[in-house]
Amino acid sequence: MSVLVLALALGAACCLGFGFVLQQNAAQRAPLSDFLSFRLLLDLVKVPRWLGGIALMVVGMGLGAAALGQGELSLVEPLLATNLLFALALSRKQSGQPLGRQGWAGLLLLAGGVTAFIVAGQPEGGTATADPVRQWLIIGVMIGLALLLTARGRRSRLGSGPVLLALAAGLLYGVQDALTRVSGQKAAEGGLAELLTGWQPYAVLALGVTGLVLVQSAFETASLRKSLPALTAAQPLAGIICGVGFLGDRLRTDAVALTWEAGGLAAVVTGIVLLGLHPAMPTGSAAQRAVAAPAVSPASP
Repeated sequence: MSVLVLALALGAACCLGFGFVLQQNAAQRAPLSDFLSFRLLLDLVKVPRWLGGIALMVVGMGLGAAALGQGELSLVEPLLATNLLFALALSRKQSGQPLGRQGWAGLLLLAGGVTAFIVAGQPEGGTATADPVRQWLIIGVMIGLALLLTARGRRSRLGSGPVLLALAAGLLYGVQDALTRVSGQKAAEGGLAELLTGWQPYAVLALGVTGLVLVQSAFETASLRKSLPALTAAQPLAGIICGVGFLGDRLRTDAVALTWEAGGLAAVVTGIVLLGLHPAMPTGSAAQRAVAAPAVSPASP
């Protein structure tokens, strides 16, 4: 693994993790009437804390794009999943909660799972598939699944909705990462003119904005404990599928390697869930305030 790719990916994860915490701190105070609406972004843009979180997210996405330009998607995506470690670090500072057994177990599972997957799989770059049907099939399945999750989440916004929206956003972000890599390759090969004449950069922008609305709606209606683990788990899985499916990434496929790769990914997901449910993670949300509000009735005259 290149030290540069490692540094860029972990730097991106740090910025993303810190940014998610700041965004949720602000989004939980947004009006519930803005749920799954672009008005939510217009309201949040007036909040300095949210702007700070978005600035960190933009820096993180820039560092992630640089990492994708230097390394394979199947290598970078598991490293980006460590953003939850940095989110927990900031949340612990805000709450004063100790890490405890759950935190240490989640940390070891996440870090160990990422290491096991990378060491066993030994991701290598290859030639992207020239079959457009295969590419569009994988992208279509990811986006279609995200749409189904969003439709279901819209009907259950105070129940399972935030988790479903976060899963949908993670799938979109995984596809966005894949297309970001393609855009970077186009720019390197043909310059700005080649980049702007392709559809990929515009798809990256559309996926980014749509994913942002989904994430902020999830943050608005649920705590980080419910939303961030789903987002963090879905993105690398979708990215790896895209990387292997149509970008030409190669992983070792012998029985031993596949066993360790599957075990590593399972450990990553388990670690993400443990860290996401840690008591240090913020619990406040607009939904909780909305449920609690009717309990406070005005004094009788």
